[in-house]
Amino acid sequence: MEVIAKTPKPPYYAVFFTSLRTETDDGYSHAAKRMVELASKQPGFLGVESVREENGLVNGA
Repeated sequence: MEVIAKTPKPPYYAVFFTSLRTETDDGYSHAAKRMVELASKQPGFLGVESVREENGLVNGA
C-alpha cells in the first residue's frame, strides 16, 4: 500500500463551514483569518480547504 501523506492516527474529523456572502465584506475576511488561526492551534490540525460555487460546490436545495 502506497502512503500518500503522513497523517496522525485516526480518528479523523472534518469541519464544514458554509456562508452566504454579500457584496460587502462586513468583517468576513478578518473572521475567516481568525478561524484559521484558532483551528491551526488544535492538536491534529491538517489544513484548510476552501471552495466557492464557481469551483463546483453545489447548493442542494
